[in-house]
Amino acid sequence: MSRADWLSALIVIVVWGLNFIAMKWGLETLSPLLLCALRFVAASLPFLLFVRPPGNLSWGLLAAYGLVQGVGQFGLLFTGMKLGMPAGMASVVLQTQAFITMLMAAAMLGEKPRRWQWLGLTIAIGGLIFIGAAHGDSATDMTLVGFVLTVGAAAMWAGSNLLTRLAARQGPYEPVPFIVWTSLFPIVPLLLLSIWVDGADSVQRQLQGMGLRELGVVAYLALLSTLLGYGLWTRLLQRYAASTVAPLSLLVPVVGLLSAMLILGERPNSMQWLGTLAVLAGMVINQFGGRWMGARS
Repeated sequence: MSRADWLSALIVIVVWGLNFIAMKWGLETLSPLLLCALRFVAASLPFLLFVRPPGNLSWGLLAAYGLVQGVGQFGLLFTGMKLGMPAGMASVVLQTQAFITMLMAAAMLGEKPRRWQWLGLTIAIGGLIFIGAAHGDSATDMTLVGFVLTVGAAAMWAGSNLLTRLAARQGPYEPVPFIVWTSLFPIVPLLLLSIWVDGADSVQRQLQGMGLRELGVVAYLALLSTLLGYGLWTRLLQRYAASTVAPLSLLVPVVGLLSAMLILGERPNSMQWLGTLAVLAGMVINQFGGRWMGARS
């Protein structure tokens, strides 16, 4: 990779790692479903007049991706973080989407996992059990419902990964138009869900009470995390082999954990640290197990 592309990868890692801090800040004053809706409003509506839709992709696929990622992944993630999932732990647990994607691809696309991938999955599941068992009831503890919703968000991310593969089969597409137009579809469902859960008066008060901090959080989530992060990452995948680019995502939960400790004062307990190490070890085996097996043969 060139120096410019290494810089792009570093930007994505830092932006995505700090993404969880921005979520926590936004959730202090905004409800999760409303914050999620505002994220996609800012990522789509200002650009629809300037960005053409990816014409080679069906509208059904664009809508499916937008709903699975927007309402499913981020709706569950934001709600889970509001209900007690720490930012650092969320950055770790969400990465289990790689293993859920593997299982879904095996069931739906007939892609058979390798032996080392099963090993990595087993170790990561053990790590998740450790993390989930470390929940508590105090205001500073990770809650069980927050953990379960974050695992659900990882499953939804895996579903959106499969839809991305289906999109690739329909032909090459530019990442920014794809994310702009898919971000249009979750807006109305999220707003309706927010009104249903929070009440119309509460939604109105939250919108009227938005200040520079809330606008900054929405801008970060929409422009940096969604458009810039996704755009740079997809371009890296277009230029280099997935085996070169994908392992860099292992650094995202590292940045997420460290930033949550430094900025939010989160302190994982011993069981959460053991679980985190197991999840990361499983991801490393999943990414590099093929190389190690090839080197030994």
